[in-house]
Amino acid sequence: MKKQATKIIFAFVLLSAMLVSAACSGSYDAMDGYYTNGSPLAGEMLGENGETYTEIIENKFVLTTEQDSSYFSIDANTAAYPNLRSLIKNGYNIPKDAVRVEEMLNYFDYDYATPEDGSVLALTSSVFDTPYNSQTKLLTIGLAAQAVEFTSVKNNLVFLIDVSGSMFSADKLGLVQSAFMMLAENLNPEDRVSIVTYAGSEGIALEGAFGYEKQKITAIIEDLAAGGSTAGSEGIKTAYSLAEKYFIEGGNNRVILATDGDFNVGITNVDALKELISEKRESGVYFSVFGVGRGNLKSETMETLALNGNGTYSYIDSQTEARRALVTQIGGSMVTVAKDVKAGITFNPEYVESYRLIGYENKLLTEDQFNDETTDAGELGSGHTVTVVYEIKLTEKAREAQENLAQVVIKYKPTENVSSENTNETLTLDIKTSAYHETPTETDSFVAGVVEFALLLRESEYKGDADFDKLIAGLDKLDLSQDPYKEEFRQLVKDYVTKKSTVSE
Repeated sequence: MKKQATKIIFAFVLLSAMLVSAACSGSYDAMDGYYTNGSPLAGEMLGENGETYTEIIENKFVLTTEQDSSYFSIDANTAAYPNLRSLIKNGYNIPKDAVRVEEMLNYFDYDYATPEDGSVLALTSSVFDTPYNSQTKLLTIGLAAQAVEFTSVKNNLVFLIDVSGSMFSADKLGLVQSAFMMLAENLNPEDRVSIVTYAGSEGIALEGAFGYEKQKITAIIEDLAAGGSTAGSEGIKTAYSLAEKYFIEGGNNRVILATDGDFNVGITNVDALKELISEKRESGVYFSVFGVGRGNLKSETMETLALNGNGTYSYIDSQTEARRALVTQIGGSMVTVAKDVKAGITFNPEYVESYRLIGYENKLLTEDQFNDETTDAGELGSGHTVTVVYEIKLTEKAREAQENLAQVVIKYKPTENVSSENTNETLTLDIKTSAYHETPTETDSFVAGVVEFALLLRESEYKGDADFDKLIAGLDKLDLSQDPYKEEFRQLVKDYVTKKSTVSE
């Protein structure tokens, strides 16, 4: 009885501290589950208070007579969009390097053709007029991954949770606790779960529990408290050792890191962390990263960890986003179906004068890297869709029907989670002039809207005659009623413009 009373008092104190922290750093909107401070665009540039983003130098137009092929690594990272949503809702100015157009595009689901006859991936394409540049077209390439039920996969998961002092707020540790408790509720009875925490030093809070021990798992998560510095690298090593100890052959073996990005003790150099994770991925244990909170986000570090650990990098800004990532779309977050996914697009110089890859700037590959089977590239999860967009300028000859504008080649390795006897596979698609839509489809128009918003936020030299009024008018023509996330995007654009106008007045 005394122990139970102590636990109740502890829970009350923890809740009170979280509420105080929320009151100091922002408020919680119970209607949509987001943490906001309510000051429209009044925040400082986040790069000045501890947050850093990988520098993005936009891809330029390339003449096909000089270079007719483009190569890059593909993944389904989505962190940039919920992070951007958080910045807008919290009223911050938008650092241009926080605007990653491919991660914004890949956040949403599209009606792309799905894999058939046991295939792991499927390709589609579309060509339509660029809404912000009358001289060019947008070429979109849609890639859809096979869907695998999370319940059909045996899981060995290690929750690696940052409990350092910087995590002491409701939108950080409090949100992580909620997210992992949601995940725990979806575990299969025979799944294995371990929990590693790290602050001044790492600690094992739970080792090798079974999925049916949900009360035990959630009780430990609930009891976590923040304090101390951040020994991230030691926590990673411990997490890997537990994942290897309870390794499930043919299963989903994964370390899941949740952090605000603050690594200030142990290995803090990005290259050293990359080397550590690269060595560990050979064990067959994947590594996913969930970022939370404001103030310490280290985009390059967190993305590097995920990419080199054969995992994905996501950002959780709300209870709603936690539920989306770890409940409704848990297969995509937790079950990898294709690894080392690489794309090569070769344009026909007779019909395409020049091209520009929109996004994927830090994922470019050389032709040799594309053809090298040992090149480490991105991963795709169950049911993921990926969108690639090129802005292209056509020649006069391109008006001839059925001519080949380009060929897409996707190289990848199926994982143990899908039925395929091949260790390396290639998927190709010829894009003909018949792919052109004089009237863009709903998907075309939405994709163009996301691209246009990104270009405007970045104040890109390639934004043409894009402006917010025309962007909103275009989005208002779309029927997004069946997709709450796309509907939310439309409202987010409007909210940003309203707040921007309020500040300028």
